[in-house]
Amino acid sequence: MRHSNKNRTLSRTTDQRTSLLRGLSVSLIRDGKITTTLAKAKELQPRIERLVTHAKKGTVASRRIVASRLGEPSDTIIKKLFTDIAPKYATRNGGYTRVIKMGRMPSGRVQAVIEFVE
Repeated sequence: MRHSNKNRTLSRTTDQRTSLLRGLSVSLIRDGKITTTLAKAKELQPRIERLVTHAKKGTVASRRIVASRLGEPSDTIIKKLFTDIAPKYATRNGGYTRVIKMGRMPSGRVQAVIEFVE
């Protein structure tokens, strides 16, 4: 039974889901805005918010935590998060991203855009 397990499975196994969300996280940090399905965007949002909160601290420990959560991506992604994105939200207490619904596609899925708030 799935008592007290509120995460979306996205019809994937745990390792596939982890890889998917890591890839989406890296893409969002790199591009600032991505288009995906609504379920994936809603699952990605709290993960990105936590990463930005860690990045705001700016410590070596927080860099290591972010690197482990992103699966050890290239240094440019971590550097961009810590030097470009996190300082913009230094005085903001959460709510760094927004999810905008794009509507239903012909295939039946609901598209959404997730982006960083300006």
